[in-house]
Amino acid sequence: MSRLLIRLLINSIALWLTTLIVPGVVVTAFPPGDTLAVVLTYLLVALIFGVVNGVIGNFIRIVAFPIYILTFGLIALVVNALLLLLVSWISGLIGFGLHVDSFLWAGVLGALVLALLAWLIGIILRPFVKTR
Repeated sequence: MSRLLIRLLINSIALWLTTLIVPGVVVTAFPPGDTLAVVLTYLLVALIFGVVNGVIGNFIRIVAFPIYILTFGLIALVVNALLLLLVSWISGLIGFGLHVDSFLWAGVLGALVLALLAWLIGIILRPFVKTR
């Protein structure tokens, strides 16, 4: 359970940093928009992204395994951008959350930056977190 919470925290921090770096990726907090609402929005969007990535992303990676081999893994950029757009669509249905402007610029670049930041934050926090 603690591993899940740590991954959620890492992904929400990586998402926050991504919104600061990539201009087309924005997170809109739910009303009233104070600090607590912003933090909870980032945590909720990170949870939605984790569920989408865990369920749909893994299914796509299994089904499209030959395409991953043919493209030397570069198709992962497209898949991650599509997953980011799916999270944007899902959070748009609830009225707040992640908004991605376009597929090419904000989607692909946002997915790449998000993955790199989550990986880097995970490496930085690894010595401080006990793993089994």
